[in-house]
Amino acid sequence: MRSMVEGQFPNQGLRMFKDPAPKPKLGAVGRARSLRRQMTLPELLLWQELRKRPGGLKFRRQHPSGPYILDFFCADARLAVEIDGETHQNRERAKHDAERDAWFTQSDVLTLRISARDVLNNLEPVLSYIVREAKARLPLHRPAGGPPPRDKLGEE
Repeated sequence: MRSMVEGQFPNQGLRMFKDPAPKPKLGAVGRARSLRRQMTLPELLLWQELRKRPGGLKFRRQHPSGPYILDFFCADARLAVEIDGETHQNRERAKHDAERDAWFTQSDVLTLRISARDVLNNLEPVLSYIVREAKARLPLHRPAGGPPPRDKLGEE
């Protein structure tokens, strides 16, 4: 027989509308805040566009997750966007990036790696690519009982 509390809250065990990324390690939030103040030019340029919620998608910048901090993260699409500068071209850093991407893949988070040079030279196509990939990963239906989409609330 179910207890009265369980009967009152039938969706208690479901994880709807929670952050799907792994929880950050201790101290990662402070480090992420610091990194937000030290963003590179390509990160700043991309953030100026992503903060406008292209395609109705919400992105976070310098989002702590597990032992890592993601440059940009769209929770609804479970999509991470990493801007790779020249330091990511050396062999040791590439190995670290591959391990990091594999770690996120285990949590069903896809990582898009985008060259800083592409952001600087071709911002619009990069933004279109990110939005297209994010929309392709969105669930087909919103969970029942959740809030209506933003455009239904009169917010645009």
